Amino acid sequence: MYKPQAKLSIGLPVYNGEKFIKQSLDSLLNQTFSDFELIISDNASTDNTEEICRNYAAQDHRIRYYRNPTNIGCACNFNRVFELSNSEYFKWAAYDDLHAPDFLSKCIQVLEENPHYILCHSHTYLIDEQGNFFQNYEIKLNTNSEKTQIRFEELLTKHLCYQMYGVIRKSSLQKITPMGGYGNADGILLLRLGTVGQFYEIPEYLFFARIHPQQSLSMFFPSYLSFTQKDPQYSLDMLPDFYEYSIWFDSGNKGKLLFPPWRILKEYLLSVSQSSLNLYEQILCYLIIVKKLSGTESLLLKDLWMAAKILRSHKTKTNSNLSLSNEYLSN
Repeated sequence: MYKPQAKLSIGLPVYNGEKFIKQSLDSLLNQTFSDFELIISDNASTDNTEEICRNYAAQDHRIRYYRNPTNIGCACNFNRVFELSNSEYFKWAAYDDLHAPDFLSKCIQVLEENPHYILCHSHTYLIDEQGNFFQNYEIKLNTNSEKTQIRFEELLTKHLCYQMYGVIRKSSLQKITPMGGYGNADGILLLRLGTVGQFYEIPEYLFFARIHPQQSLSMFFPSYLSFTQKDPQYSLDMLPDFYEYSIWFDSGNKGKLLFPPWRILKEYLLSVSQSSLNLYEQILCYLIIVKKLSGTESLLLKDLWMAAKILRSHKTKTNSNLSLSNEYLSN
């Protein structure tokens, strides 16, 4: 039987989300805009996530449930739901966040009426574990500027990447590289989208981001609430643990010698060199990177110092093992 293609694909990657996923699914399934498919990719959850999702899928034909045999890491799971999509528009959804009933309809309307916008999201407020209002998210970026360099600079400003959960033209996402397995990969994905086109932020609070101890921000970036308040005491010490964050994005990084700040710098530069910007725009964006990273040199130096320390430790351990081996053989 012929099944028409949905207008929108919603990708929901999840791992051990039993506590909040019912609320998240209800929030999506009860949208006033209903022409969508909901793709769930379960990253080998060990709780009741699978049972919950299969029950929902049995009751609503719009849901497609997939389960990974092993945990493939956050980035790969985010990429997987996009790869499984086949609609004109795409949206990522988190297992713990909520949406106003008209979130999708208003985002789709903006994109339908304004072909120059490639992503539409809304104002955000934060909710607690019980779903109660906590505070408004006050960071607003000028990503609807017609000038690419302004969008680029805005997306290099500190923010929490909530635009990731807006509605995006799939054709625009296909123009950039998939999410990478390193810390701040979501921010860099948005940065690259900003080189493709303009974003629009609906001036209404339609997206509700949940705060709870199990979320990645709480685990690797415990000071993120202060980070959003333009706190004058903000310092580099408040930044996330990018090493642990890199492992969360890609579990294959565990045990490897990583250079997180250097990797992020490399990806910033690639965001410009791999874009379709003209030479003048590229030069402006490179200058913005230099400007924005001024004062963070200590992070790069600390990265090298940590790497040298690890290498010395490995060398000492190897020499010790060789010494013991030679002593054993001589006896």
